[in-house]
Amino acid sequence: MLSYRHAFHAGNYADVVKHVTLSLILQALCRKETPFCYLDSHAGAGFYSLTGEFAQKTGEFKEGIELLWHKPEAQIPVLLKPYLAALRAVNKHSELTTYLGSPALAQYFTRPQDSLTLMELHPSDYQRVKKGFLNDRRIHVHQRDGFEGLIALTPPPQKRGLVLIDPAYEVKHDYVTVVETLKTLHKRWQTGVYALWYPLLQEVSYQEAVIRKLKNSGIKKIFRVELTRYPSDTPRAMYGTGMVIINPPYLLAESLTELMPWLWQVLSPESAGDWRVEWLVPE
Repeated sequence: MLSYRHAFHAGNYADVVKHVTLSLILQALCRKETPFCYLDSHAGAGFYSLTGEFAQKTGEFKEGIELLWHKPEAQIPVLLKPYLAALRAVNKHSELTTYLGSPALAQYFTRPQDSLTLMELHPSDYQRVKKGFLNDRRIHVHQRDGFEGLIALTPPPQKRGLVLIDPAYEVKHDYVTVVETLKTLHKRWQTGVYALWYPLLQEVSYQEAVIRKLKNSGIKKIFRVELTRYPSDTPRAMYGTGMVIINPPYLLAESLTELMPWLWQVLSPESAGDWRVEWLVPE
């Protein structure tokens, strides 16, 4: 199925949590001079117009990045400022018109010695992401299934790197595929950092199965971060967002523990829901 278009959801609260986490991981990897690689299984279009038809139709960014955008500089936590700096670099005159997807954020935070591989199966989004990064020789774009592509491209030449797995979960079997893919990747490349995004749905059995299988996978050093914007009995199908990180960089869990209370207060102004950062499997 290829009906999903992230342009409808770009910049929503789930994107903010995911991309703040992504930016923290990338900054941590940049602290060492040795090069690393970035692999993105479901890259999307790369850049998203918040003034365009798709974003304006849903208005989801108004419950996400827009809530952060107008906060006074003095109120912004230090850990959050690099993420917002990346967005300000493409939004002129303090007007929020463009949101950066994960490939664009990865481009911003990586260095000349690093490499990026983006995979996108949707024909339209593939053309957009390919065109958007045409002039960056570090970036390689493939029109292929992201799960298959990740397995084919690992282990990479670099010892260090980050894999982002961010499917739309249009097909419920993706909840099985993400776990099996992570197990295969980790077996082949045990030094990589793996970040998996998942929605928190009313049908809790899906995300619970992912967490349970990962905890029982034999993989060490796994933690998760979750933010619920709505109470669990909300009529909305998706009430929150989560990420699992395998092999997190040093102090990532501590940084997210420090940042999440502030982020939750901003993204959940009615104080519904909650947040948590916890280890699923310690080192």
